[in-house]
Amino acid sequence: MTFDPFVLARIQFAANISFHILFPTITIGLCWILMYFRTRFTLSGDKEWEYAYFFWVKIFALTFALGVVSGITMSFQFGTNWPGFMERAGNIAGPLLGYEVLTAFFLEASFLGIMLFGKDRVSNRVHLLSTALVAIGTSFSAFWILSLNSWMQTPTGYTIENDVIMVESWWAIIFNPSFPYRFAHMFVASLLTSAFFVAGISAWRVLKNVEGPATWKVLKTGIYMAAVLAPLQIFIGDLHGLNTLEHQPAKVAAIEGIWETQRGAELTLFGIPDQETQTTRFKIAIPKFASLILTHDLDGEVQGLNEFEGLHPPVGPVFWSFRIMVAVGMLMLLVSWLVAYLLWRGKADRPVVLRMISVMTYSGWVAVLAGWYVNEIGRQPWLVYGVLKSEDVVAGHSAGMMMSTLIAYLLLYGFLLVSYIFTLRYLATIPARSITTLQQKGRDFQSSDDATGPKQLGGD
Repeated sequence: MTFDPFVLARIQFAANISFHILFPTITIGLCWILMYFRTRFTLSGDKEWEYAYFFWVKIFALTFALGVVSGITMSFQFGTNWPGFMERAGNIAGPLLGYEVLTAFFLEASFLGIMLFGKDRVSNRVHLLSTALVAIGTSFSAFWILSLNSWMQTPTGYTIENDVIMVESWWAIIFNPSFPYRFAHMFVASLLTSAFFVAGISAWRVLKNVEGPATWKVLKTGIYMAAVLAPLQIFIGDLHGLNTLEHQPAKVAAIEGIWETQRGAELTLFGIPDQETQTTRFKIAIPKFASLILTHDLDGEVQGLNEFEGLHPPVGPVFWSFRIMVAVGMLMLLVSWLVAYLLWRGKADRPVVLRMISVMTYSGWVAVLAGWYVNEIGRQPWLVYGVLKSEDVVAGHSAGMMMSTLIAYLLLYGFLLVSYIFTLRYLATIPARSITTLQQKGRDFQSSDDATGPKQLGGD
């Protein structure tokens, strides 16, 4: 069996970015949740919010470290597997990545130490400010990365000289047509992912009877956040879809499995796309609903894949990834609203409800990965949409080299991911009395001058 080095290079980069994106998705949202905990403590003086902060800041630090390491590995691939990208588009990609380091990474690195270890060394105001600056830094990082990715999806503000992409307008490049929608969609996705993350782990702690005095506060915070953010994300997703229809109609055609250009296009809920016969088998569809959603007109015209012969993405992965993203998103909406209602009624402490929340702990990861696949696979065969094809910039490595490094990456990432999840499980199941002991020994956040009874010093 022979393998195409180009396909292996794409799979390798997909594996890298799939692993990497899991961690920034949590750190972006979790840092703002930590900011909320710290602000509530500052305003109210309620120690439980401070305890919640210092339990979750450990998880933030662990997640942040894995995000940094995996991000560095991923950036190396631009040079090792895709050197043509930097040769052709480096005038734009290089500075944008550099701006992330200058404005985001330096900001995070400068104040992360104070955020993690400065509680008894700086004033509460400085500690609060440090947390805010790290949260801003994580958001700046998302800003620059998504600006570059959005430019690759909807390139503007450039000229081409001797096959090299040159800058014409930085404003047009940074704030390209799809950037506002992609940034808003990803930022809210990070908050929503983190909301279920903290709620799910908190529910697990209650189920295992190891919760501390603030566990229910954290759980409620996550659920109420999710209940507000889930419908907001659906609204932003609709705006993003309309923008994609305008600038990347081939991607939308693949998402909907629409093969022929038509008016009053039906919305396919389920089906099996067959690219060879250009049909969708076993289709369950709602008449004219795709046109209504995409054009807000029952008889609106939607371009089909036949308009982009040889220049449209593989239909199956895009079609199914989109449906997984939507299905998980709707499940997040239903669960958050149901649990919010049960919290209001005082009935959320039932084991079946807690298990339901716990099962949803990593639901945000599934939705984000599925959405990212729609975004990236849906751009193919272009690396820079309409300008530069992926196959034109890949390195000339052998299939054996690509396969061996791919296997090494997969084994390493699998080990790190399993280790991360088991570490979270360990932290989540430490009994409150054990955390109290650590605090009393000076290994945690509570200073000796402020020490109170064991019951109050339980974990978060």
